[in-house]
Amino acid sequence: MALKLGMTGMDGQTQAALTTAFNEVNAAIGKPFELTQGNDADFVIVDMDSLYGPMSFMQLHNAGKHVIGLTQAATTKADSRLARPLDLAQFKAVLTAVSGGAASETPAAAAPIAGTSGATPAPAPADVLPEETVAPTQAPAPAQPAAPVAAAANVSPEPVSAPVAAAPEPEPEPEPVPEPPRTRNLVDWLEPGQLNTPVLLTRDGLPELIIDPGKREYRGPATLKSLAGYFDGEVTQDDLKPATDADLLRTAGSAQPLQRLVWLAGLTAGKGKLETGVGERADYVLTKWPQTEREYPKHFRIATAMMKGPSHIMEIADAAGVPVEDVADFINANVATGFASASLNGAPLELSGPLAKLRPR
Repeated sequence: MALKLGMTGMDGQTQAALTTAFNEVNAAIGKPFELTQGNDADFVIVDMDSLYGPMSFMQLHNAGKHVIGLTQAATTKADSRLARPLDLAQFKAVLTAVSGGAASETPAAAAPIAGTSGATPAPAPADVLPEETVAPTQAPAPAQPAAPVAAAANVSPEPVSAPVAAAPEPEPEPEPVPEPPRTRNLVDWLEPGQLNTPVLLTRDGLPELIIDPGKREYRGPATLKSLAGYFDGEVTQDDLKPATDADLLRTAGSAQPLQRLVWLAGLTAGKGKLETGVGERADYVLTKWPQTEREYPKHFRIATAMMKGPSHIMEIADAAGVPVEDVADFINANVATGFASASLNGAPLELSGPLAKLRPR
């Protein structure tokens, strides 16, 4: 029966290169392994140099899996080490060792046995900490004859110490320099209460965008990806022009629920990292099925995995078969719209940060 081997905690390019190398090495050693996706793998290769690699290692190690750490470091906490950049000969040695049940470390040579006559060879010096080293005992120095006592008349008086000057007063600490005001982006303006009247937003190369907070609508193109550029960089008060009646009349047919724009704000906020205020230590779940956009076909698989129950971000990525960065963006988007919640060991966690402020009140 073939041993099952999985891969996790790495980007798509790394996984593709590793899969190609695995197929070649596995064939060379008689195909003892079967590549699998999911939690039934006996051995799992984890990219220890990636953002979520160490956390993946901890979860898999606690689950009793044999973890093979892909890393450029000389050592790793994983059960076996796979060097980066990848070397096929070393990869072959690692798979051969774990498939045969052999230990990944070479056992130390046995110490030579002393004969019945003659001296036993001295052991090789071991690594000893400085505080463990015993200083050699020195024989006491021979007693010296007492020096003759000088005549009282020849004894010089001890010098009189000069008075010690008082320490100077410490200089006062300089006043702290106030931090410059934080630049605002479109996510900040979408927080409830920030906009009170319809505004028109334009930017070179992007379609026109009108936000109507009173009606909870926005006016713009039917697709969302074309508006993603508005969430890059600063948006000032001067950038938000009052939308006239003529603007609203001209764009009346393109009205969309403001929730879609808020969802896009969350999707673009983290650039592949969680922005939920509780990070990757939490488990995430969808509280209801969201509207998935046709422009983002992977989101249907992520939503399906998240509807099954609270799961860690790496577990969601493995179940959906997508990069963990896509899962992080999807969670951010549904935190912003109020469709996702977080927990730790079954206890609900309060979400914080800019995205949580976008949630409906």
